[in-house]
Amino acid sequence: MMTGGTPLRSLDEEELLGRIIPAFPPSDDLVVAPGDDAAVLLTSERTIATTDTVVLGRDWLDAWSSGADVGHKVVAQNLADVAAMGGVPTGVLVTLVADPELSLEWVIDHTKGLAEACAAAGVAVLGGDLSSAPAGVVMVSLTALGRLEAAPVLRSGARPGDVLAVNGSLGLADAGLRLLQAGAAERLPAAVERQRRPEPPLAAGPQAATCGATAMLDVSDGLLRDGGRIARASHVVIDLDLEALVPDVDVLADALGAQQALDCVLAGGEEHSLLATFPHGDLPDGWRAIGSVRAPGDGEAARILVDGRVVTHTGWDHFRAT
Repeated sequence: MMTGGTPLRSLDEEELLGRIIPAFPPSDDLVVAPGDDAAVLLTSERTIATTDTVVLGRDWLDAWSSGADVGHKVVAQNLADVAAMGGVPTGVLVTLVADPELSLEWVIDHTKGLAEACAAAGVAVLGGDLSSAPAGVVMVSLTALGRLEAAPVLRSGARPGDVLAVNGSLGLADAGLRLLQAGAAERLPAAVERQRRPEPPLAAGPQAATCGATAMLDVSDGLLRDGGRIARASHVVIDLDLEALVPDVDVLADALGAQQALDCVLAGGEEHSLLATFPHGDLPDGWRAIGSVRAPGDGEAARILVDGRVVTHTGWDHFRAT
C-alpha cells in the first residue's frame, strides 16, 4: 500500500473530494453533475448497468502498478462489459475504500488514471463514494452505465453453424503477469503494459451487434472459461481451431516458451478482448475466426473443445485461484 506523503487521515471528506472531482470534466449527458446527493444523467430507453471491484493484493500490487494504472484497469474492465452487450458506455460511478494511511498522492494519481481512461472512451464520471477501511485495505469499485441502440447481445444466442471470432489480442495480459512474477518484465514490455492497462476494443461491441453477432462477451477470465460460458448458455459445442491461435502463441513464445505461451492464450484472463459468434459468412472488420459452433451429439454436454479435444485449462476463478 502506498504510504508516505500526505495520509488521507489528514484531510476530511470534503477536502479530499475537492482534490478529486475537478479532475473529471463535465459532460453534455449530465443534467446534475457530482456534488449533490446523486448525479442526474440523460439515458436511452434501454440502459446497461454493470459493476466490478479491484482489491489491493488480489487484483494489483503496488510494486507492479501505479495508482493511475489501477484507474485505467478498473475502467477498462467495466467498459468492456458494456461493449460486450453491444452497448456504448456513457458514465461511471467510482467508490474508493481505503486505509486512512493511504497517501493522498496515490489517490490523486489514481484519479488521473480514471480521468484519462474515461476521457479516452468519451465517458462521464458521475460521482461515487469514499469510505475508510481497516489497515492495509484498499479497494476500488466502479459501476458503469451504457446505452443500447439495438437489442442486447447475450451469451445465450450462439447457434449451430456460427463462427466464433475474437476482436483483440489473446494471452498478452496473462503473459505480462507471469513476467512480472518472474521479475522478467523486460522480455516483453507490451505484455506487461497490457496487464497494467488493458485496452478493450470498445467500438467493436456495437459494431458486432449491428453486424448480427448472435452471442458475445469479453475475455476477462480466459478464452476457454469465457468461451465455455457461451457454449453452456447457448446449449452448443464450440470447437476452437488451434491453428487459428498460432499467431497469438507466437507473440508470446520467445518470452515464455511455447507451452506457457499456449497456456496464456487458452486460459489467460484480464485481456478484455471481445469474443463473439456470428452467422457463417464474412466477419466485420477487425474480427478474426478462431472456432466454430455445432449442436451437441447424442448425450454430449454443451462445452468448449480445442481441435475436437477436451482440455484441462480452466481460466481464472475468483474463489478457487491460489
